[in-house]
Amino acid sequence: MRISVIGCGYLGVVHAAALTELGHDVVGIDVDARKIQLLSAAHPPFFEPGLPEVLTSAMASGRLRFSTDIADAHGSQVHFLAVGTPQLAGSYAADLTYVNAAIDALLPQLSEGDLVVGKSTVPVGTAGRLAGLIEASGSGARLAWNPEFLREGFAVKDTLAPDRLVYGVGRVAVPGGRVARSERIETSSPGLDTAARSAPGLLDQHAVDILNEVYAKAVASGTPVVVTDYATAELVKVAANAFLATKISFINAMAEIAEVTGADVTQLADAIGYDTRIGRRFLNAGVGFGGGCLPKDIRAFAARADELGRGESVAFLKEVDAINLRRRQRVVDLVLEALNEEPHLKKVAVLGLAFKPNSDDVRDSPALDVAVQLHGRGATVVATDPEAIANASRLHPQLTFVADHIEALTDADVVVLVTEWAAYRELDPAALRARVRNPVIVDARNCLDATAWRAAGWTYLGLGRP
Repeated sequence: MRISVIGCGYLGVVHAAALTELGHDVVGIDVDARKIQLLSAAHPPFFEPGLPEVLTSAMASGRLRFSTDIADAHGSQVHFLAVGTPQLAGSYAADLTYVNAAIDALLPQLSEGDLVVGKSTVPVGTAGRLAGLIEASGSGARLAWNPEFLREGFAVKDTLAPDRLVYGVGRVAVPGGRVARSERIETSSPGLDTAARSAPGLLDQHAVDILNEVYAKAVASGTPVVVTDYATAELVKVAANAFLATKISFINAMAEIAEVTGADVTQLADAIGYDTRIGRRFLNAGVGFGGGCLPKDIRAFAARADELGRGESVAFLKEVDAINLRRRQRVVDLVLEALNEEPHLKKVAVLGLAFKPNSDDVRDSPALDVAVQLHGRGATVVATDPEAIANASRLHPQLTFVADHIEALTDADVVVLVTEWAAYRELDPAALRARVRNPVIVDARNCLDATAWRAAGWTYLGLGRP
């Protein structure tokens, strides 16, 4: 198929390269000329494991190209919207500036039978509004919403072999102005969710067929496919992120209780994680979540619920957010306590700047936030990260950055591990003991063996651990 991907940020680049790997002819379009120049030379503008190889292969095949000209989208049968929806300045709501601009630019390029497919995370109700704009354009194109579920660090795998596919499609009126009722959505997908087969109205079979062709390999392999309406598809992504954020903040709330009772939150998580209704994943207490999705998505969800007059339904998300931010402050407090509340001119080594390992993303990063707060309190902060130094230094040039974590550790008064890169989890506490001025480590991810570090002569401080 001929496909355009509008927006070549993190989501768009990964999606475009993966679609090419699946056999499609793809053009990626973005207004950022420098980004397009890098991508045209097969250089990703961000770090993501596996992406350079997939991008190089895609470019070599001749089936992937990049452009700054929206007219290059003309002639594609499918147009994916993959632009950003950041948090609106001065508000918790999502900023739809880029989504609206992308649609406005794309409308003149659409033809009869084209399918515009939204992948951006948007407030519920956005797809219906955009569908109205496309219908009013008279192009004969249609809209579907196909939310993404990428995990940074695993994005290529998640795109090529997703754990589920969600198609939000419109309803098609039958002659006479009525909306038909459909007992069953016919599809070739063996993984179609049977609960989605029945729905009032006739869901757009044309859109379903096109999306099944786009994702033919995943569909044929039995990947579950949920065909639903616009609103449900929009809610799936924000509901999933809200649930994950809640689970993380729940265990961090338990860590707060553990810290005043002497309990061990890691053993608590192990014990409740054996319950199959709960599960152990995302029950790792620590400095909390960050990145470009979870924080802004739960805030935008709460803001949209307020607009809909149902703010009380997700009011708990505000506490989820508050708990998450408190854990950052707790890490700062532990460092200050270790320095006897005298941080001035004391060296603090911060291990990690990205919001998670295997990423260079510092958006709303707990690690970078901790480093900035400690610098603001007068400590001499020396920070390091395998991939995120360039991004962090652009945002906060006042910090000192070094590429070598051993250099960062040398003569440190306190070491703070804030991003759980494998290289940091595997540090040898005995070998490092002689390099630091004071052997104190704050494990903000609870990822180290506390017994081993204490045996090597270190003062080990974790979150929610005695």
